[in-house]
Amino acid sequence: MRLGILQADSVSEALRTDHRDYPHMFHDLFAGVDASGSVCFEDYDVAHGEFPAHVDACDAYVITGSRAGVYEEHEWIASLSRFVEELHRQRKKLVGICFGHQLIANVLGGETGPAPNGWAVGVHESRVTLKTRWMDPDAARFRLISCHKDQVERLPTDAQLLATNTFCPNAAFQVGEHMLAFQGHPEFSKDFSRALMDSRRELFGEERYSEGVASLEQDTHEDLVARWILNFIAE
Repeated sequence: MRLGILQADSVSEALRTDHRDYPHMFHDLFAGVDASGSVCFEDYDVAHGEFPAHVDACDAYVITGSRAGVYEEHEWIASLSRFVEELHRQRKKLVGICFGHQLIANVLGGETGPAPNGWAVGVHESRVTLKTRWMDPDAARFRLISCHKDQVERLPTDAQLLATNTFCPNAAFQVGEHMLAFQGHPEFSKDFSRALMDSRRELFGEERYSEGVASLEQDTHEDLVARWILNFIAE
């Protein structure tokens, strides 16, 4: 399986030495649950205009997180939106994480905006609202690290809500059999999350920062979600 990583941002230079960049996080995430070693990767820095030559360049794609908002008027966001539209037309597998989650919703007729509760940071637990074949192993709840100030306010009309939490009601959704989206970050390690929170402490505010740091004591389920994603792609 050739998996295209559509990189919508880069880790800051100050954190990249210890934690590497976003594509490497996804490589490590999926390699950790790919017992057969069947997944290989192609990375595309879409935030700097680098896109696959055609939609069939890879078997499936993942859109990473980004500091940008999906509603911002950047040419690369417009180009990525057109690429998502083409993937949708051709029923090509696509997984969106955080910014990618929000972009898929926006492109397909949903709506994204600032979260009413402000920044979501640290570990958040979501409840599964719809169990699917690819959710194997089965789980009623999962915890992922979050870092977002925007979230999906309205799903596309043909989307199925898969998971919800008190902070982010539309925590995961699916469109048809080809598009899957999670607001949380299965690719983030706790060490990276803590370093990111430290670097943005003033931006988050002391109360939200302290809550986020304390939440890292909880277990997270990134391997479970990674397995689900690969199952979804393979179906």
